[in-house]
Amino acid sequence: MAHSRSARDFVALSDLHPNLAHPNVIGVVIGKTDVRSFPDRKNIGTERYTFSFTIRDSPTYFINVQSWGREEYIRSLSESFRVGDCVTIENPLIQSKEAEREEKFNPVTPSGYKLLLSENHSVVKTSSCYETDTRLLSLLHLPVKDPQDYYSLGDIVANGQSLHGRVLNVLAAVMAVGEPKYFITSDKRKGQRCEVKLYDETERSFPIVCWDNESIQLAQSWIPQETVIFASDVRINFDKFRNCMTATVISKTIITTNPETAEANVLFSFIKESAQAGALPGPVKELANETINLEAVVNVYTVEQLKEKALQSDGKLEPLHGIIYGYISTLDIDENVSRVLRNRCSICRFIVSEVSNTCTFCSDVSPEAKSTFASFDILVDVTDHTGTLHSCYLSDCVAEETLGCTVQEFLMLEEDQKTALKWQLLLERSKIYFKVSISCLIQNRDCFSLLNLSFWAKFFLISHLPCLCPYFQDKMKVFDFSSDINVYSHRK
Repeated sequence: MAHSRSARDFVALSDLHPNLAHPNVIGVVIGKTDVRSFPDRKNIGTERYTFSFTIRDSPTYFINVQSWGREEYIRSLSESFRVGDCVTIENPLIQSKEAEREEKFNPVTPSGYKLLLSENHSVVKTSSCYETDTRLLSLLHLPVKDPQDYYSLGDIVANGQSLHGRVLNVLAAVMAVGEPKYFITSDKRKGQRCEVKLYDETERSFPIVCWDNESIQLAQSWIPQETVIFASDVRINFDKFRNCMTATVISKTIITTNPETAEANVLFSFIKESAQAGALPGPVKELANETINLEAVVNVYTVEQLKEKALQSDGKLEPLHGIIYGYISTLDIDENVSRVLRNRCSICRFIVSEVSNTCTFCSDVSPEAKSTFASFDILVDVTDHTGTLHSCYLSDCVAEETLGCTVQEFLMLEEDQKTALKWQLLLERSKIYFKVSISCLIQNRDCFSLLNLSFWAKFFLISHLPCLCPYFQDKMKVFDFSSDINVYSHRK
């Protein structure tokens, strides 16, 4: 079997074998990894670069392709196409694969071979599927696994920690796509992270995390509450701090967007019916009520240790929880009110766009059914004897408890009353329960810093211990440095 274009023949992937001379193949890219580098054993002090991708030319056949070479060649080749593009490959090396070893980190394929690309002998070109074979386009919507071989989100949650570390398939709808967060690791490598919230008929909210640029770019194309995905070979883990199950996209994962299967059609119908009934905001609202088990937070850090831990991460640091003994060193609540208050959606409590004053997560709800309300969103500095964490968030309802007033009451205060309130809270020694979601890390001129233009993190200050000021001798104040979707509170 061969696909033809003009006078040129393409060998079907199912017909490949090592004895073929100068084969040419064509396929649609269904999976792709980021560029990586490894020390070159033959040339000490240098590195070899590589990336891999998977192409498909029929409903039943697809194959992995790997390329090694100089950094310039590998990066240029990788940037020349994306998942969903149609590519032709001239003169690849056909090599038998060691299934047990290679499929541990690469997608499982029906082929007994893999393709190797050589900078000097192989050529990869991007072409239009319309100019070659329009049937290739339909392959983007066919899962690479049996469409009935998947776990519902409810099944994953019900099985709980027994599935920790397992690799399995998931069919789900997209509820919300988070913004990509970028950082630089301690060895100067760029990294990124993006979290997507999924849902189905059995579960209202389930997180899946993307760490590689390719899957993040794919996720950014998904339309919340309209897109369905079939994710083959994602890793399932139990997040003990969020006390929930999560999924992670790994190098084996292949994601099929809007699969054309009977099972997916049922889920599409569920999405449509839920949207018409106005039932979709429920899962989003639930995101704001996630809690953390404070008894599980026992590690104590200094500010200096926390910064060092961030710098020493490999770029895939999960949200970090711990305790800092310190104090609030900056609390500018007596300045411009626009720096203290922001509007949130009344349905899901997400911060809304200042320009449009509308919530992107509740787009399917009629404007008459939703509104916004003013909420505290204050930047504070946290300091101990080793340093300062700048621009941490003190937000929403726990900020009200901290200040001892509602937003409306705060707006009625005179400037001197706001200043007096500020000094009641500043410089008081505190026991700080925090959560850090590391998004971006870069070295500036003086030091590595948190929450500046180069590094963004979010902290949760849960409880405040009265030590110096008599104002706090008879009660406990509660602080919350909350993220856009988490509100942690701890009252005594």
